[in-house]
Amino acid sequence: MKKITFLFFLFSFTALFSQKEISGKITDASGVALVGVNVLEKGTTNGTITDFNGNYKIKVSETATLVFSYVGYKTVEKSADGSSTISLSMSDSETLEEVQIVGSRNAKRTVVNSAVPIDIISVKDVTTQSGKVEINELLQYVAPSFNATKQSGSDGSDHVDPASLRGMGPDQTLVLINGKRRHQSSLVNLFGTRGRGNTGTDLNAIPATSIKRIEILRDGAAAQYGSDAIAGVINIVLNDNVNELTGAVTYGMYDTNAKGDYLLGTPNTPGYRLDENGNGNTYGKDKNFDGNTTKVGVNYGAKIGKNGGFVNLTSEYFTKEKTLRPGFDFRKGFGEAEIKSLNFMGNLSIPVTKTIDFYAFGGRNTRNTDAYAFTRNDGERVVESIYAGGYTPRITSEIIDNSVAAGFKTKTSSGWNIDLSNSFGKNKFDYTIKGTLNASLEGNSPREFNAGGFSLSQNTTNLDFSKNFKRREDSSINLAFGAEYRIEKYAIFAGEVGSYATYDTAGNPITNPATQTAPIDPISGNPRPGGSQGFPGFSPKNELNEGRTSKSAYADVEFDVNKDLLLSFALRYENYSDFGNTLNWKFAYRVKLSDNFNFRSSMSTGFRAPSLAQIYFNTNFTNFNAGGATEVLLSANESAVTKGFGIEKLKQETSINGSAGITYNEGNFSATVDGYLLNVKDRIVLTGYFDATALNLNVDAAQFFVNGVSTKTKGIDVVLAWKKTVGSSKYGVTFIGNTNKLEVSKVNNKNLDGETFFGEREIAFLKASAPNSKFGLNLNYNYKGFDSGLAFTRFSKVILVDYAGMDNVYGAKIVTDLTLGYKIIKQLKLSVGANNLLNIYPDKQDESGNTEAGGYYDAVQMGLSGAYYYARLGFSF
Repeated sequence: MKKITFLFFLFSFTALFSQKEISGKITDASGVALVGVNVLEKGTTNGTITDFNGNYKIKVSETATLVFSYVGYKTVEKSADGSSTISLSMSDSETLEEVQIVGSRNAKRTVVNSAVPIDIISVKDVTTQSGKVEINELLQYVAPSFNATKQSGSDGSDHVDPASLRGMGPDQTLVLINGKRRHQSSLVNLFGTRGRGNTGTDLNAIPATSIKRIEILRDGAAAQYGSDAIAGVINIVLNDNVNELTGAVTYGMYDTNAKGDYLLGTPNTPGYRLDENGNGNTYGKDKNFDGNTTKVGVNYGAKIGKNGGFVNLTSEYFTKEKTLRPGFDFRKGFGEAEIKSLNFMGNLSIPVTKTIDFYAFGGRNTRNTDAYAFTRNDGERVVESIYAGGYTPRITSEIIDNSVAAGFKTKTSSGWNIDLSNSFGKNKFDYTIKGTLNASLEGNSPREFNAGGFSLSQNTTNLDFSKNFKRREDSSINLAFGAEYRIEKYAIFAGEVGSYATYDTAGNPITNPATQTAPIDPISGNPRPGGSQGFPGFSPKNELNEGRTSKSAYADVEFDVNKDLLLSFALRYENYSDFGNTLNWKFAYRVKLSDNFNFRSSMSTGFRAPSLAQIYFNTNFTNFNAGGATEVLLSANESAVTKGFGIEKLKQETSINGSAGITYNEGNFSATVDGYLLNVKDRIVLTGYFDATALNLNVDAAQFFVNGVSTKTKGIDVVLAWKKTVGSSKYGVTFIGNTNKLEVSKVNNKNLDGETFFGEREIAFLKASAPNSKFGLNLNYNYKGFDSGLAFTRFSKVILVDYAGMDNVYGAKIVTDLTLGYKIIKQLKLSVGANNLLNIYPDKQDESGNTEAGGYYDAVQMGLSGAYYYARLGFSF
């Protein structure tokens, strides 16, 4: 570690060159100092920010042009030729943009003076200073309470990473694009994944190359934005730059040296790497590296007309090969899935008249994935004439995600902002199971089946009004109100017959068990099971096409009483066609205690409607562990089987949120510390396995979606940042931290067995959505064309409960990331580096084989594939 730190700072001490010094003060229209305005020497990486008093100093070349930029204001350029002082009022020099940051409908609100905690993340900065290639990875390491986990052996969750904010479920964070509600994934997380029983939004379906910035509101906001905003809101703002072609080509790979002592013959250890070209039960050549990753992203913007119109287009191609890590004999394919993804995204705005703009944005993501299921070594599931010695099926999927939003916005002569929009999105999963068979067809079975899938669509219409009423120079009232109408549809479609049917000895699908029998395995003496192994297909009995509508109206008021006091109120009413009404409120305030200190606090109620997938999803599957295979029925919420177990109809989750914190700014240093308390009642979860042998449905167990538990979550978010420019050298230090403690305050099992309903194992997975703490230290240095970054992220201990009821303890780990970059010419920059430089792995578990994913360790927040080395060539023309 000392050597790494030494190398990082080796380039930091360089001779300082005498340059012209420019100083000045930046204010808003009322003369109030603007804190944190970016001041950059155009065409270079030399820059600084304004201090708490709005002052700045910077050394530049004699003929330099200074660029002043700030969230909510148009960028200003000023020539430094012949000047030693440049001061300006940004709203006087340029018209204030009608830019709203998430958490406020006041276009004049900034992060510094907001009443709630907000992170604004420049994706361009993050992507050029790290090796993270997906949105979930980026946010994991720069946002204090955001967590995402790569899964393995979890069917569809291998292909869509569950992500959470403040330890809540993936579906308790609302995602917006350009301020408009984004549709969720059609996938519901099953098995032992983080976010088990939840749906969520697939952030990785949005190309990172298309994003200008990401705003994260770390506070309950259901009263402002509606369902799903219990934990907070993520708003993704798309690029709007013009006359610029930018992008990058990235290539990387993972180190296969998984640390630990393993039994001789353990799959994916030296000499026993699974042969990916075989049937999933033979070994091939060892590899030093795997998971080879290529990403190519291109973004271009052009002006439309002469009045501010633009179109910005992005294309991104991403491919990643499988990673394979030490697993048990029944899970020879333990590791991360293969991914091939093609993304398109567009963003445009066209002035229709002097006061009316038409805008539109949308995109398409096509992702093909390939992940190993659990290995079939022997028994009635193996047909020796097809796969001698067994096989490992592969679950492949085609995920198509489409979205488009369009609208008109205007500002009337009386100052009212009006926005009418419509957004549509659809997510579709289509499964194909390869390297498999239907054992009841014996030697006549195909090796590949289309298993069907599911889809979710959402159409949202919004009408929004807002106006800022200025009372005096230091006082104003911002009033906003509006309405929303949303239509959601969820469908399950069947696969081919062989993917779900059990065949009789004559080769016909069994429709009458009284007269038809399945073939018997000659070795085990057990009946041959039907359906495609690895993932049984959806049958016509599973098919459905359901929908619902919701209507809502909201109003919120922000009152700047004076320069020292801000009050904020919000109220929202919603009516759902399938469960009724809800009314939620929010109150927040900010007090300026001194020139440097602000105190802020909020209190709110929230709710989350049960997703259509949680209400209607139903399937049969096989659950594998060291003890063998269990046939499980996941029954739809309103089915007769579910009602027979006494499970009630799903209703909305409700919450009470509270937060309080401080902000501090002085010179080049800023700090925010926010504590939060989040009580959620009737959280929707997935139960354990109930004995279902008496149902005569050819299953061993049944499980259900239920309003199963109430939870209490408390924690603290910390963000500390320091920047300093000394001559041509720029230094930056950022510290992010989160402590999070979740307690299950109530289990709503009624007369059902509590341990089966939602026992210690399920509680452990719920808590594992976030570690108890995460701390990150990021060090950055920039000198002319050279830049470097060194990051240390500590993930605290995580405890899971295995199938034997024993604790699987994953101790705290520190992950080290290093990046080095050099601008070869003005248009090209080469970066090299490593994520998890020291190749740290989760703690190896014992030889019992009772981990959830069938590997020697489970998927935890720090990842499961070890060190990742990369090179990236960025370009800008």
